[in-house]
Amino acid sequence: MKLTRFSLSLLAGCTVALMGSLPARGQGTESIEPYRMLRSLQFVQDSVVRGDHSAADMQRFMLSTIDKRLREVDPEVFSDPRNIDAALIYAMSGGNPQTLEYLIARDINGHFDTRVADALRKYLSGKGTLVAKTMGEILAEYKETEIGPYLALVAGNVTISLDPAAALKHYDWARLTAPGTIVEEAALRRSLAISVEAGLLDEASRYANSYARRFLYSPYASQFADLFVELVVANPKAIDPADVDATLLYMDKDRRREVYLRMARRAAILGHGELALMASEQAKRLSGEAAADDAMAKLYGTLVKVPTEGVSDAMAVLNTIPTDALSPRDKALRQAAELVAKEVLRKPEPAAPEVIGPVVPASATPADAEMATADPELQDPFAPVPDAAVPPAASEPPSADAAPVAAEGEAAEPTAAADATPEQATESKMDPQLETFLETGRSKLNAIDDLLKEEDP
Repeated sequence: MKLTRFSLSLLAGCTVALMGSLPARGQGTESIEPYRMLRSLQFVQDSVVRGDHSAADMQRFMLSTIDKRLREVDPEVFSDPRNIDAALIYAMSGGNPQTLEYLIARDINGHFDTRVADALRKYLSGKGTLVAKTMGEILAEYKETEIGPYLALVAGNVTISLDPAAALKHYDWARLTAPGTIVEEAALRRSLAISVEAGLLDEASRYANSYARRFLYSPYASQFADLFVELVVANPKAIDPADVDATLLYMDKDRRREVYLRMARRAAILGHGELALMASEQAKRLSGEAAADDAMAKLYGTLVKVPTEGVSDAMAVLNTIPTDALSPRDKALRQAAELVAKEVLRKPEPAAPEVIGPVVPASATPADAEMATADPELQDPFAPVPDAAVPPAASEPPSADAAPVAAEGEAAEPTAAADATPEQATESKMDPQLETFLETGRSKLNAIDDLLKEEDP
């Protein structure tokens, strides 16, 4: 297997660290002190976030080796504070929480600070919010120690839901006291998430730029990309495209294209036309020979033109995009856009006007109009009947006594007019052609909604 520059660096670093940890000749390897083993773990974890993903296997090996060593070590080894710090850092670095419980239960000499141990036990068991205040007090005391950056990271994690501003301060301290480490990577990424959600644009832009410069090849960089896209799409007018490009310049060509495609897609769905066009044009410029990427960029840039005056041109462009180059989600998006475009371009069929009263040609004379009005067959069917044609009883308003009375124990049957809802009454008077047109429009909109439901929220 070919070794990368990072892999060679990792191998050399681990060799030096482990050689420095080896006991004198004649002693077993189980006598290596925990704090020496922790240094190797820290080196491996820092290599992972700096881009050497092959070090992940070494990280798992180191975690299991330290776990075994801590369970077998003589309790007196914790008379050295460095080994206490090593056990606590191990627990905060992805180690086995049960091992910390085991060590605390055997600590008959009181080497571990019970406040720190209890706070970490609650945090590792998912009850971190219960110790948010306690972690702040502990951090103030241990700020300048070896475990200070890790405690600051934990303090930010348990405070983030209660006081985001305080969490940002904890993260700032963590990354400033542990530069270039996995602690700084996690602190930067979480600071960016807080800033994006709170709408702190200046802070978010600064954190994003710092992350892109330092941890672009971290295995967690995809989370950073999602957060950065969300930052730009949520603030299309406030974020300068030059600032966007300045942050993405740290990325290689493929990564920049991927981020711009994500940005164009989200902006197109949300209706941010200028941003979608800018991002799609940048993605096209970076696509090169990648036909699929070019097709996606063309799709996202065209979507925002569908509800505009250029819908005809947009429809023509949509027809040129090869279906095979799109993912299932993008195919659904394109189909929804085509349905909308077709509905916009389709000419509605005019409904026949409803005729009420006599129809008199415009060229008719007054006499012709009078004759048409006098014709009983052409008169308004809703005109009142002359009094002479109305029986005397019917010409009088009905009295209360005239209303039908149900027999005792029976309910009077309501009439059909009383049963009809206002909507039904309106529909009963609606012209059939207009009703057909509206039903067709509703079915088209329902089809579009079904397609868009396949999109991510």
